[in-house]
This record gives sequence, structure tokens and C-alpha cells, in this order.
Amino acid sequence: MPDFFQLDSRPWLLPLLAVAILLLIWLAYRVIRRRKNSLRRAFNEISFERIEGLIIPSADEGEIQIDQLLLTSQGLLIVDIKDVQGTVFGSDKMQDWTVIGDERRYTFSNPQPMLYDRIAAVRQVVRQIPVAGRILFLDGAEFTKGVPGLVCTLEDLVEEFGEPDKKAAKFKIEAFRPHWELIKKAAISADSG
Repeated sequence: MPDFFQLDSRPWLLPLLAVAILLLIWLAYRVIRRRKNSLRRAFNEISFERIEGLIIPSADEGEIQIDQLLLTSQGLLIVDIKDVQGTVFGSDKMQDWTVIGDERRYTFSNPQPMLYDRIAAVRQVVRQIPVAGRILFLDGAEFTKGVPGLVCTLEDLVEEFGEPDKKAAKFKIEAFRPHWELIKKAAISADSG
């Protein structure tokens, strides 16, 4: 073993390594927390209420899970969150999308068809108000060949669904509130069945 790693001759090496490892853990924690905080801030900016992990009946007699359902001034918004790192190659017509990262390459099914199913399931419960859906790619995903439909970033989401005048938006929200309660009741019955 090289003389440098001999702890007898360098008693300060072990504490230095421990501090370095703790620093790396702390930095990783801060990055993860910052991402969660920016997501929470964006959701708070565009929504008045939010349900996470909602399960409702689907049109085919089954159940469908929704990552995030937000009550916005424009109606209900379904958000599917994708956290991928790298360049994403996907389009509306491709069955599989590919992610090429620094160290790996992988594919996943086009998320758009499932989002359309989620939108249809929510519309089946609340028929008279607008229901939209977006596939949210967090920081770290880059679309170099064009962005497919319904795909957005946090900034895009806030720009499209943000409401600068919160007082005026409250009047719109009150019109959507009975439908929001319907979706919550549908979720309770889906959980108990």
C-alpha cells in the first residue's frame, strides 16, 4: 500500500475523509431538496388545491392513478412528473422514447397515451369543466429534436397555468369547486372498492 494511505504517519487523513464524505452527502441532500422546493413552489403558484396519488375509476371498469391533480383557475390539471437526466428523443408518434445520459441509455413508453387516459377518466367524473394534462420533465431533461405535445418544464407550466391576479382567480375557482368535490368523492369510492 502506498505510504500516503498509512494512517499511522498521517492521523489527520481519516477525519478529513469523513468530513469530505459528509460534505458530499450534504450537497446531494441540498440538490434534492432544492428540486422538491421548486416543484412545490410552482404547484403553489398555479394551483389553489392539489391531490397527490389520486386513484379514480377509469372508463374500462378499472382504476387509474393520477400523480398530481391540481385545481387551477383554468380548470383541473393533471401532471405526470418525469425525472430523467439527459437528452430525450421522443415525439407524438413514437411508441418508445429514448434517454441518452452521461453514463447510460434507456427507453420508456411514450407517456402521452396514458395521460390521455387519465384526462378521459377525470372528464368522465367532471364533465362540465376544462381538464388539461401535462407531462412535466424536471431539470436535467433536454429535448434537442423538438418537444412533443403536452410536454413541459416547470417554467412552461407556470407560464401557461399561472394566474397573476389571485383575487380574480378565486372567482373562477369557486365555479370549479363543486366539480373538485366530485373528483374527491370519486377517489374515496375508488379506494373503498
